[in-house]
Amino acid sequence: MKNSETICAVSTPQGVGGIAVVRISGNNAKQLCFNVLRAGVGEGRAVDFKPNSSQFCRFYDGENLIDEVVATFFAAPHSYTGEDVVEISCHGSIYVQQRIMETLIRNGARSAEAGEFTMRAFVNGKMDLAQAEAVADLIDSQSEASHKLAMNQMRGGFSKKLSELRRQLVDLSALLELELDFSDEDVEFADRNNLFSIIQSIDSEVTTLIRSFRSGNAIKNGVPVAIVGRPNVGKSTLLNALLNDDRAIVSDIPGTTRDTVEDTIVFDGVTYRFIDTAGIRESNDDIENIGIERSYKAAEKAMIVLYVADTTQSTPESLENDIADLSNKVDFSDKHLFVLLNKTDKTPAFDFSIPEADSLPISAKNEKDILLVVNKITNLLKSELQQNDTMLTNLRHYEAMCNIQSSVKAVENGLHTGLTADLLMIDIRQALYYIGLITGQVSTDEILGTIFGRFCIGK
Repeated sequence: MKNSETICAVSTPQGVGGIAVVRISGNNAKQLCFNVLRAGVGEGRAVDFKPNSSQFCRFYDGENLIDEVVATFFAAPHSYTGEDVVEISCHGSIYVQQRIMETLIRNGARSAEAGEFTMRAFVNGKMDLAQAEAVADLIDSQSEASHKLAMNQMRGGFSKKLSELRRQLVDLSALLELELDFSDEDVEFADRNNLFSIIQSIDSEVTTLIRSFRSGNAIKNGVPVAIVGRPNVGKSTLLNALLNDDRAIVSDIPGTTRDTVEDTIVFDGVTYRFIDTAGIRESNDDIENIGIERSYKAAEKAMIVLYVADTTQSTPESLENDIADLSNKVDFSDKHLFVLLNKTDKTPAFDFSIPEADSLPISAKNEKDILLVVNKITNLLKSELQQNDTMLTNLRHYEAMCNIQSSVKAVENGLHTGLTADLLMIDIRQALYYIGLITGQVSTDEILGTIFGRFCIGK
């Protein structure tokens, strides 16, 4: 990327609309627009750009009038990119957009690359790399919760936590460096007990952020909820009731659902991905067995599992055995299990309670107590969001935080075993390196290209 070049792009989505916005950024953005814009009516006059102001103009290609537009000027450094920026709001005709872009390019601009406006904002110190990545998440957000997480990260919530971690590590590093300077005098400036206490505090914060990734990533992409159970217990009926739509085929014939059926819905600002699965049973049918295996995989990947039981066919003892069998195939330590005692329209639900699950009586067919199920599910995420509005949602950040934790653990172990300051410094520097990878203080062209390549052209 050449920062000296002036770039331009259509920042609104492709297609015809009421208006479109063409964005120009660079040292020559203002002068370039003097060549193509005339203010006022009639033949017009030269535009008089005042910072953070808009004015009605006419856009010309030579002497050919292209469109009547509104131009807004943002003077450096008080703009999104930190450079002079002009945003031209034109009519949404595809032809008009193309002519404006062609004219700007002929007058010295070039077409922006994917994410180049945000990359310039990063390079010019308007935001760090974690904040820049949150811009893409904000654009992609599909629910209130994902929007909230992206906004918090873009406004620096995650970066502030990283800054504090970095500050503590730098302070420790300074104390240990001082010891190295006076190593011949055998002086110990850093109290090892105090050092250990600080490292444990850092480790605790890093662990909290790492653990938040599962929920944060699920909120960003849709919380996976697997609906499992034996055949003909009402799994597909439950899916249809939750979605308020006939999404899955309902039949009295066992084994009707042979593959996963998935759909999404937003409850209380959070997107949930409900996955209906094949009934779990012993079968000699190879195709059905493939579907059953996929049921286990869906449950394993889910954050929430709804185990549906038929109260007309089950007993507390048989149900407990079924869940025990499922637990042998699926690790429930990182997910929440609900046991739904279905078909209460035919027979009253029996009392059932196990420590690892919540039990709820329902009638999926009559949609009785479905709202109770929804409330139970949404309360899980609501509680977590209220307790922690800073969550990891990015796999790159998660991997870097895991490496930070490994380095911090190594410092802890080194303090336990009495390692000297120079050896402790190696792991502290490594932790600082991985913090820098997240914020962009340490970066490579390959990393930046991968991150900004997923942005749209006009952002």
